[in-house]
Amino acid sequence: MTSLRTRTRDRVATWLPPTPLARRLSSQSVLFAFGEGTFITGSAVFFTAIVGLSAAQVGLGMTVAGLVSFALSVPLGKQADRLGAKRMWGMGAMATALLYALWPWIDGFAAYLVMMVALEVVGTAGWSGRGAYTIDVFPREERVRSQAFMRAALNIGFTLGALLGGIALAFDSDPVVRAIPMVTAVILGLNAVLIFRLPDAEHDKRPAAGKQATGERLITPAAVKNRGFVTLMFGDGILSTNQVLLNVVIPLWLVQATDAPRPLLAWLFGTNTVMAVLLQVAAARGVDSVASSLRAARISAFFMVLSCAIVLVTHDTVGYLTIALVWIGHVTVTGAELYQSAAHWGFMSELSDPDRLGEYQGAARLGGTAGEVWAPAVYTYLALEWGTAGWLTIAVIVIFGATLMHPAARAAERYLALHRGAPA
Repeated sequence: MTSLRTRTRDRVATWLPPTPLARRLSSQSVLFAFGEGTFITGSAVFFTAIVGLSAAQVGLGMTVAGLVSFALSVPLGKQADRLGAKRMWGMGAMATALLYALWPWIDGFAAYLVMMVALEVVGTAGWSGRGAYTIDVFPREERVRSQAFMRAALNIGFTLGALLGGIALAFDSDPVVRAIPMVTAVILGLNAVLIFRLPDAEHDKRPAAGKQATGERLITPAAVKNRGFVTLMFGDGILSTNQVLLNVVIPLWLVQATDAPRPLLAWLFGTNTVMAVLLQVAAARGVDSVASSLRAARISAFFMVLSCAIVLVTHDTVGYLTIALVWIGHVTVTGAELYQSAAHWGFMSELSDPDRLGEYQGAARLGGTAGEVWAPAVYTYLALEWGTAGWLTIAVIVIFGATLMHPAARAAERYLALHRGAPA
């Protein structure tokens, strides 16, 4: 009986974050994603029915906000290094909660645009702090595994948020829809409180420790001067276009180019969510060095190329064969998502300057965005207009990105060794 209890306890432990801090951060991730997911689910209705926008205006506002945050990503990362990662994260989270509380009073495109830009900027600031904090607070050997649990927790939270948002929309009532951002604001306010109560990381205790006594400039060179790192993140951005295949291209392909029933979309996204929750930690296992991160990147690229090869043939298949192949194609691109995430965490853990963690978060966003921002338009055109040739071109782009990452990672490693005496 004792042996059975021990085995059961050990089996349960494998599904839980490995340390008390990782469990606290995973709980925080669930709460954050619950709040965000609640609003995202009802956002299309809120923007059109309450704010009074057209679909084109909604898209334009998101694009402008994304461009502003892209331009500010490195400066905001530097600010995280100056203030301390946890403080920056908590301030960004609290500002986000306060901004959500203002949504019911936003009316018209101009106010919407200002709100979207403000939300994107404070969100970028918060995520720069979060990324720096999660690298700084965990021992090197725990970083990737802990972040995998946090990613799984985010998926759980977004699922719960989508459920609550869907229930709210089911009432078909403007007052209920208007209340959605207020609910999100309360949840995100609690999230900010949890962040401020987390233990300080090393650089939160001494955020200016890496600075020269005579000024604000850090001793080590700026993150954007590490060209190998920025190029690596560009290649990582190309691999992260798996999200474009998951959420845009394959669904459009299913509707326009195959005979698969549209309700299959729900099963595709459901499968993706379950896999992201159950398999992310397994995909991240063993990713604890630059070499293992590159291996994870290669696996991600393989799954993405395999997905392209599977999905492209469904243009000519019929019935259950189409359904099976589209589903398998979505499963394989989910595998690409899991391994790309693990590779990204490994690179950030191993190749970030410890005195510039926030700034390296910003540089990663800079390179990653450049590697992925073009993908929705390009991939959609290639797949739906070129068909088989288009899917093969997407596969070639992915192979190029994965190939580029190998010399870039080694260059980034040499750069840190030159300027710090050893990798981060």
